[in-house]
Amino acid sequence: MIDLQDFRAARRAISDHMRLTPVFAAGSFADNTAFGGVKHMPELFLKLENMQVTGSFKARGAMNAALALDAEKRSVGLCTASGGNHGMGVIHAARTLGVPVKIFLPTNTPKPKVEKLRAQGVDVALIGAVWDDANRAAMDHARESGMAYIHPFADPKVIAGQGTIALELLEQQPDLDTLVVAIGGGGLISGVATAARLLRPSIRVIGVEPTGAATLFESIKASEVVTLPSVNTAATSLAPRQSSALNIDLIGKNVDRIALVSDEEMQKAASWLWKDLGVAVELSAAAGIAAIMTDRLGVDDPGRIGVIICGTGTDGIK
Repeated sequence: MIDLQDFRAARRAISDHMRLTPVFAAGSFADNTAFGGVKHMPELFLKLENMQVTGSFKARGAMNAALALDAEKRSVGLCTASGGNHGMGVIHAARTLGVPVKIFLPTNTPKPKVEKLRAQGVDVALIGAVWDDANRAAMDHARESGMAYIHPFADPKVIAGQGTIALELLEQQPDLDTLVVAIGGGGLISGVATAARLLRPSIRVIGVEPTGAATLFESIKASEVVTLPSVNTAATSLAPRQSSALNIDLIGKNVDRIALVSDEEMQKAASWLWKDLGVAVELSAAAGIAAIMTDRLGVDDPGRIGVIICGTGTDGIK
């Protein structure tokens, strides 16, 4: 179990190494034609984690997990497999601690992310077609080298770090009715949903996945870990073929439903964020807005909605 004390401890642990990201009220854009399919335009509050150090919320969980390691273990170094953002978070943690780092990426990682990681001057290996392949290589390397492996989503310390977003958001905007959170492996929504429900049991939490990588949607439906035969989405940071029992358990207990959106819908949402708000995001970070635009939340009146804009980038800008 992960309780409120774990989230608060994570916040204390990482506070000197993270930014308190702003919340942007997008309500003045209520008549925007991009939301034409919505019956009642909701009040939107965007938690801008694209402005976090490294450009993504992933730095929170990586830092919390790294700080929790004993000095001897972390001195050998850190390694992980990533779609890009978690890798940057682990690099940030390694540099903060002054230890070596190695990052494994799948070959479907967008080229700008690969270049961004390699520009850090660290050891980056491209292995496998999808994240799951790169992850096996990273775990093998950790066993062989003695490096500490930091999982991007199936780690209680990582989940607690990601959940610190909910602590901040509900202080910055305490009257939210609904949280909308993109889902990749499930670490972000596991942490945010669990922390939010501990603070306010009545809050509604809705997850969003790509139609081409409905990993958690299928796993929650089956009440077990489902491995997709393949994934087909340009939102590669939302595209593992499987999650974990830990994430499925937390999501099953704390998330009301999971909506699915297409790449085209995420593209439209990312374009709106850029053209109307000046917020540059990767395609994955537009998933929550896409679900709202297409009226996929599955509730008649979502009230005041908080959306986590989870990562920066340019692949969402067209």
